[in-house]
Amino acid sequence: MEDDSGVFSGETVEEFRTYEDFLDSQIKPLDLFYLEDQELARQLVELGHKGSSLEREEFETRKAAAEASRLASGSQQKKLASTGKELKDNFLRALAEREEANRNGAMTNKKKVIQVWTNMRSIIFIRDRNSHGQEISGYIDYSHRLKSEDFEPYFSGKKRLMPKPTDLSFYNWGTQVAKHNASSNYEVITENPSGLLFKCKNDRKILNVDPEATPGDSSIRTPVQCDLYVHVVIYDHVTRKPANSSCAPLSN
Repeated sequence: MEDDSGVFSGETVEEFRTYEDFLDSQIKPLDLFYLEDQELARQLVELGHKGSSLEREEFETRKAAAEASRLASGSQQKKLASTGKELKDNFLRALAEREEANRNGAMTNKKKVIQVWTNMRSIIFIRDRNSHGQEISGYIDYSHRLKSEDFEPYFSGKKRLMPKPTDLSFYNWGTQVAKHNASSNYEVITENPSGLLFKCKNDRKILNVDPEATPGDSSIRTPVQCDLYVHVVIYDHVTRKPANSSCAPLSN
């Protein structure tokens, strides 16, 4: 058997379907000619007498890590719905700035308009008229809607984001229909004399949407002046942030 030495690169584990395939890659035809036993040749490779001494457990660990890295890379490369869109309205720009943080739990902003935050859960208050001319208002869990609905038509201007009866809160001022629903991120508290409260399911903190009160710990209230709606306010709740960052509101 030839006396070869080699250093195994962790970057190559994904080339092999199984550990046995990896061992076989270290065996040359001349080795089998002398040994006449493929299992024996594999054992010699595994023991470090031939090629790499990478053990089965380490191989499986590296292979799992390589697969996790591949999946993470694919997720990061997935385009955001706002990518490549010409956003002329303040509201759409505000949504775009928050999209990655609400969708993936991370935010990057090359314009440095906002600090780098993680795990942001924004609530959007919108008041406007529907297609029937009725005034409606409501609170939308932005993160929840992002993950359950295609936002490309909103960012491209084909549709307008409006409150639905299935959102956190919905009220039709014409028909007097009111709806309240918990989402994947928030519970709705209606038994409050001053108005609605939302409890974040992640950190159990309360977000107060009363304009006369402070929004609460780790929350920021940002009114957005825009041409698309009568009234818009965005509440950003941060459940985790880098130690060297600080909360600062977005500019309109």
